[in-house]
Amino acid sequence: QVQLVESGGGLVQPGGPLRLSCAASGTIFAIYNWAWYRQAPGKQRELVATITDRDMTNYVDSVKGRFTISRDNAKNTVFLQMNSLKIEDTAVYYCYARLSGVGGINTYWGQGTQVTVSS
Repeated sequence: QVQLVESGGGLVQPGGPLRLSCAASGTIFAIYNWAWYRQAPGKQRELVATITDRDMTNYVDSVKGRFTISRDNAKNTVFLQMNSLKIEDTAVYYCYARLSGVGGINTYWGQGTQVTVSS
Protein backbone atom coordinates (compact mmCIF):
# COMPACT_ATOMS: atom_id res chain seq x y z
CA GLN A 1 0.00 0.00 0.00
CA VAL A 2 1.39 3.36 -1.02
CA GLN A 3 1.55 6.19 1.50
CA LEU A 4 2.74 9.78 1.26
CA VAL A 5 4.11 11.32 4.43
CA GLU A 6 4.86 15.04 4.66
CA SER A 7 7.19 16.77 7.06
CA GLY A 8 8.74 20.17 7.61
CA GLY A 9 5.77 22.38 8.39
CA GLY A 10 5.71 24.78 11.29
CA LEU A 11 5.68 28.39 12.40
CA VAL A 12 7.92 30.88 10.63
CA GLN A 13 8.23 34.67 10.63
CA PRO A 14 7.42 36.67 7.51
CA GLY A 15 10.39 36.71 5.16
CA GLY A 16 11.74 33.46 6.51
CA PRO A 17 12.34 30.11 4.80
CA LEU A 18 10.81 26.69 5.28
CA ARG A 19 11.37 23.41 3.51
CA LEU A 20 8.69 20.77 3.13
CA SER A 21 9.36 17.15 2.30
CA CYS A 22 7.05 14.36 1.18
CA ALA A 23 8.19 10.76 1.01
CA ALA A 24 6.35 7.99 -0.76
CA SER A 25 6.53 4.48 0.64
CA GLY A 26 5.28 1.11 -0.49
CA THR A 27 5.76 -0.84 -3.69
CA ILE A 28 6.37 1.87 -6.28
CA PHE A 29 7.57 1.29 -9.82
CA ALA A 30 7.68 4.89 -11.01
CA ILE A 31 6.49 8.32 -9.89
CA TYR A 32 5.35 10.38 -12.85
CA ASN A 33 4.17 13.64 -11.37
CA TRP A 34 4.48 15.30 -7.99
CA ALA A 35 2.61 18.34 -6.85
CA TRP A 36 2.12 20.53 -3.81
CA TYR A 37 -1.29 21.97 -3.00
CA ARG A 38 -2.36 24.19 -0.16
CA GLN A 39 -5.61 25.09 1.52
CA ALA A 40 -6.09 28.13 3.69
CA PRO A 41 -9.03 28.42 6.11
CA GLY A 42 -12.22 29.20 4.25
CA LYS A 43 -10.60 28.82 0.85
CA GLN A 44 -10.48 26.14 -1.81
CA ARG A 45 -7.49 23.90 -2.22
CA GLU A 46 -4.96 25.57 -4.54
CA LEU A 47 -2.30 24.04 -6.76
CA VAL A 48 1.05 25.55 -5.76
CA ALA A 49 3.72 23.73 -7.76
CA THR A 50 4.21 20.69 -9.96
CA ILE A 51 7.17 18.68 -11.21
CA THR A 52 7.17 15.99 -13.86
CA ASP A 53 9.36 12.93 -14.25
CA ARG A 54 11.46 15.01 -16.65
CA ASP A 55 11.91 17.72 -14.01
CA MET A 56 9.64 20.20 -15.74
CA THR A 57 8.23 22.53 -13.12
CA ASN A 58 5.31 24.90 -12.91
CA TYR A 59 4.17 27.33 -10.21
CA VAL A 60 1.17 29.40 -9.33
CA ASP A 61 1.93 33.06 -9.98
CA SER A 62 1.80 34.02 -6.31
CA VAL A 63 4.84 31.86 -5.43
CA LYS A 64 6.99 32.26 -8.53
CA GLY A 65 10.50 33.33 -7.62
CA ARG A 66 10.00 32.36 -3.98
CA PHE A 67 9.19 28.62 -3.99
CA THR A 68 11.14 25.80 -5.62
CA ILE A 69 9.88 22.26 -6.12
CA SER A 70 12.40 19.45 -6.57
CA ARG A 71 12.47 15.67 -6.40
CA ASP A 72 14.82 12.89 -5.34
CA ASN A 73 13.90 9.89 -7.44
CA ALA A 74 16.18 7.53 -5.55
CA LYS A 75 14.33 8.31 -2.32
CA ASN A 76 10.83 8.73 -3.83
CA THR A 77 10.71 12.15 -2.23
CA VAL A 78 9.59 15.61 -3.29
CA PHE A 79 10.57 18.88 -1.68
CA LEU A 80 9.16 22.38 -1.59
CA GLN A 81 11.68 25.05 -0.64
CA MET A 82 9.76 28.14 0.41
CA ASN A 83 11.63 31.43 0.75
CA SER A 84 10.49 34.97 1.52
CA LEU A 85 7.35 33.61 3.12
CA LYS A 86 4.36 35.87 3.44
CA ILE A 87 1.45 35.80 5.85
CA GLU A 88 -0.82 34.81 2.97
CA ASP A 89 1.22 31.62 2.49
CA THR A 90 -0.31 30.31 5.71
CA ALA A 91 -2.17 27.11 4.89
CA VAL A 92 -2.18 23.35 5.18
CA TYR A 93 0.14 22.03 2.49
CA TYR A 94 -0.57 18.69 0.82
CA CYS A 95 1.64 16.65 -1.45
CA TYR A 96 0.23 14.70 -4.36
CA ALA A 97 1.74 11.99 -6.51
CA ARG A 98 0.69 10.18 -9.65
CA LEU A 99 2.57 6.93 -9.70
CA SER A 100 2.71 3.34 -10.82
CA GLY A 101 2.39 0.69 -8.15
CA VAL A 102 1.09 -2.81 -7.67
CA GLY A 103 -2.45 -1.65 -8.42
CA GLY A 104 -1.49 0.17 -11.60
CA ILE A 105 -1.33 3.94 -12.09
CA ASN A 106 -3.07 5.88 -9.33
CA THR A 107 -2.95 9.18 -7.51
CA TYR A 108 -2.20 9.64 -3.83
CA TRP A 109 -2.35 12.43 -1.27
CA GLY A 110 -0.41 13.14 1.87
CA GLN A 111 -2.12 13.92 5.15
CA GLY A 112 -1.14 17.60 5.08
CA THR A 113 1.28 19.71 7.07
CA GLN A 114 0.48 23.08 8.60
CA VAL A 115 2.54 26.11 7.58
CA THR A 116 1.92 29.25 9.62
CA VAL A 117 3.60 32.53 8.72
CA SER A 118 3.26 35.00 11.55
CA SER A 119 5.27 37.53 13.51
